[in-house]
Amino acid sequence: MNVVMIGAGYVGLVSGSCFAEFGANVTCLDINAAKIEALKAGNIPIYEPGLDSLVERNSRAGRLKFTTEFAGTIENADLVFIAVGTPTENEGGHADLKYVYSAARDIAQYLDGYTIIVDKSTVPVGTAREVKRIIADANPQADFDVASNPEFLREGSAIDDFMRPDRVVIGVESQRARAMLLELYRPLNADQAPILVTDLESAEITKYAANAFLATKISFINEIADLCEKAGGDVQAVAKGLGLDSRIGSKFLHPGPGFGGSCFPKDTRALVKLAQDSGASCRIVQAVVEVNHEQKLRMVEKIVRALGGSAQDKNIAVLGLTFKPETDDMREASSLTILPELLRRGANIRAHDPQSMAIAARLLPQAIEYSDELYATAANADVVVLMTEWNEYRGLQLEKLKRFMRGNAFVDLRNVYDQSIMEEQGFSYSSIGR
Repeated sequence: MNVVMIGAGYVGLVSGSCFAEFGANVTCLDINAAKIEALKAGNIPIYEPGLDSLVERNSRAGRLKFTTEFAGTIENADLVFIAVGTPTENEGGHADLKYVYSAARDIAQYLDGYTIIVDKSTVPVGTAREVKRIIADANPQADFDVASNPEFLREGSAIDDFMRPDRVVIGVESQRARAMLLELYRPLNADQAPILVTDLESAEITKYAANAFLATKISFINEIADLCEKAGGDVQAVAKGLGLDSRIGSKFLHPGPGFGGSCFPKDTRALVKLAQDSGASCRIVQAVVEVNHEQKLRMVEKIVRALGGSAQDKNIAVLGLTFKPETDDMREASSLTILPELLRRGANIRAHDPQSMAIAARLLPQAIEYSDELYATAANADVVVLMTEWNEYRGLQLEKLKRFMRGNAFVDLRNVYDQSIMEEQGFSYSSIGR
């Protein structure tokens, strides 16, 4: 089976490499020539554990190729996946679909024989039908179907998520498209992965609804953490009590500095706008968006309190910049809100991250310093802020860390450490909801 992935970014590259691992002949097509040349040379443009070896193995076997050319690529495809970005529009909060629709117009020019066009990007309901209209208008003779196959990949564990998914969702209109997509995913039958085949609209809504529900759990536990701090209680005990209920489950009940990344922020905003445009109520998700923004600002106040009430001329050491560990993704990371506000209040900031410092330097104010050495980050620091729970930060040599510092404050925004142990080591320790 010949598969083309339009877009060699996070979703396209991971999905394409995994399809190649299943035995399909996959071509990743991207208009970014520098990215394609890097991939041909074996250089992976994103950090995702295991992806480099997966790309290398399938490229060497001839099952995975890279190109910038639509001509000569689309004509031979059985399935063409659209896996381009759908960022938030500058105004309004809607998903920006210009890259999806541009891909559809480009695909239409080269269709030759029956082809399935599959929306892999996260798109609002109705997008698949609009893609179908665009292609039919541009090439009235084309023999094709449009399908929706949303991705549910977690950054940092994307390959495992693809190979051993909780579910695969396929939205189709024809039995022909259904049969071909089921054949593509047939290797998952050995793991008995649930495959839901439904209509186009239901598949599109499922993706947004899933991300919004997970984001809701995060904002919910962050609000409960705030309640625990003010009324008394330990949010970790509360979260365990909630998670032991099989109707709720324990995942995504971990308090932190607010969610970020490529999916939850833009997808919750897009779902709110989609509901408004459709005349439906989406007040819960709207509240989730607001709570998440407020949570990041609450973390600023927590850090300032640890500094005695003022950040002016204080030295802050930040451990972790990405929105989660095991990724170099800085999109809508809490650090992008928290650190500029601390700078505005007069703080001096030095930061460390195992993967993203070069990216962070392009996104954060130039006043921030970066340290390649973990403990040197804390040199002369009044407070250490654990922002992202990378494994390197879970077993810090606390005595060594404290020797580097000027002060003794430690703000743990991921609740990694035990308060009694930190206090025994001489730290003035604060965390979330405890």
